[in-house]
Amino acid sequence: MPMAFAFCPDCGGRLGERLLDEHPRQVCQACGFVLYENSKPCSGVLVVRDDKLLLVERATEPFKGYWDIPGGFLEPGEHPEAGSIRELQEETGLTVRPTELLGIWMDVYGPRQEPTLNLCYLAEVVGGEESAGSDASALRWFALTDLPERIAFAWEAEAIAVLKARLA
Repeated sequence: MPMAFAFCPDCGGRLGERLLDEHPRQVCQACGFVLYENSKPCSGVLVVRDDKLLLVERATEPFKGYWDIPGGFLEPGEHPEAGSIRELQEETGLTVRPTELLGIWMDVYGPRQEPTLNLCYLAEVVGGEESAGSDASALRWFALTDLPERIAFAWEAEAIAVLKARLA
């Protein structure tokens, strides 16, 4: 992984690269602070109703115009289940109740290819009114036999494949 930052967030000293625990790490040359770049936690929600899957069209890069599982980055200290409820409501106007954790997938995000840890829930709609919002330009219910080709992230295609196999 290329060096991401030039300066220490603790003291402002210059960061250099050093091998620690068999991994290249950025380490402050002045105070010894080690910058650990961990996978960013994200959550997504698969909602199926009448054999149709809810997806949102991305309004922003990366993958603007591609179809996406409603979800996103977790806030600091936010439980993934709570984050999935919040993200789905922001993007679709719907309120959901998660029913099960479908799985966990690794992926990358954006031009810097930042690693992500993606938790994906199954959920059912319990309220709200459908309306694309936040970073979604549209929402649509797709038949599981007629899903769009342009799915935004690799982990989402894998999660959808697991869902389809379970429902078959």
